[in-house]
Amino acid sequence: MAAPTKSRDLRLDFFRGVALIFIFADHIPGNVLSYFTLQAVAFYDAAEVFIFISGFTAALVYGQRLIAKGALYATAQIWRRAWQLYVAHVFLFVIFIGEVSYTVKAFHNPMYNEETRVADFLVQPHVAVVKALLLEFQPTFLDILPLYILMMLIFPAILLMISRRPMLVLVPSLLLYLAVQVFGLSVPAYPEGRTWYFNPLAWQFVFVSGAVLGQIAARGQDLPRLTRDLPRLTRALLPWALMVVCAAVVVRLTWTIGGVWSEVPRLFFKQLWPVDKSDLSPIRLVPFLATVVLAAAWVRRDAKFLASRAARPFVLCGRQSLEVFCLGVVLSALGHFILAEYDNELLMQVAVNAIGIGAMLLTAKMIDWYKRMDREPVMAAAATPRTQRSEGVIRRDEAAE
Repeated sequence: MAAPTKSRDLRLDFFRGVALIFIFADHIPGNVLSYFTLQAVAFYDAAEVFIFISGFTAALVYGQRLIAKGALYATAQIWRRAWQLYVAHVFLFVIFIGEVSYTVKAFHNPMYNEETRVADFLVQPHVAVVKALLLEFQPTFLDILPLYILMMLIFPAILLMISRRPMLVLVPSLLLYLAVQVFGLSVPAYPEGRTWYFNPLAWQFVFVSGAVLGQIAARGQDLPRLTRDLPRLTRALLPWALMVVCAAVVVRLTWTIGGVWSEVPRLFFKQLWPVDKSDLSPIRLVPFLATVVLAAAWVRRDAKFLASRAARPFVLCGRQSLEVFCLGVVLSALGHFILAEYDNELLMQVAVNAIGIGAMLLTAKMIDWYKRMDREPVMAAAATPRTQRSEGVIRRDEAAE
């Protein structure tokens, strides 16, 4: 078997970090910064980027552990990560409910309860809490982590299969996605009549696609010939991917500009609208996958900009993605409340965005510093005469550790 790769792929951290900043900006309704995020120029947004990279990273990391220590250890590590995500989601849920409830009480504005779907919690809090623990109750902004948790819970089986026959995982995943588009399959949520906003039956394809490519990156030549020929396949798809991306950007830009300036015609708006996000409409998926092809072809692993000082904050955000994501959700809700209750002018929007993004970048840097310090070896204290013997020195500090 091929030796696991040791070096970290900064592309994953960088693009995931940028996606987290975009998610923060897009979560603030009417935010001027959202005109400069992915959703303004593409039919997809940062959610696809986040889920795809999460699948890629999971296969890359746990695929190496599968090779090195076996299936049982890899499964334990994957479920440990799922538990971390679950605990973070529960804490985020509590903080978010408290944040919204306090704002409603302070400003006497019950609109926020309806807007964030917290009103469903206030009607039957004893039921809603249990449903939230079961991932069935998902207020606004708290719907992507349940999808991630679910994917990680089933990921051991996915990882075992893609380590042997990647296409035998990807094809059924695609068929399930197509079944959602044809038959409208969905997963029920709370309260009755609702469904998961990120339909896992559809969004699993993005995660699995990332995982398959991550496993290819992790094992390289040990995989079948079809996957070893992936670079050549990427080059063959490049012209088609470029055409799809360019066409999608032109059409989507006319929608964005036409929403602000009515004289600009919105191309194919009647034919394509609405672009379903919950079930991951093909209009979202195809341009996204085309963008993945372009990124794979044009952004090299050793690209100099990834190691630059300008890219460093985004790399750190992507590296500490869970903490930064949770903070971004809390800050985006707070920013929305501030803009809605005090001032929604451009200067205030700039200030809210700058403070929110600055807090996310600073938090990522602090967490990275702490983890680096924690990984550094602790120098043993100098031994005292009492702990020494002429033959065989005994170091009590090492034994205590």
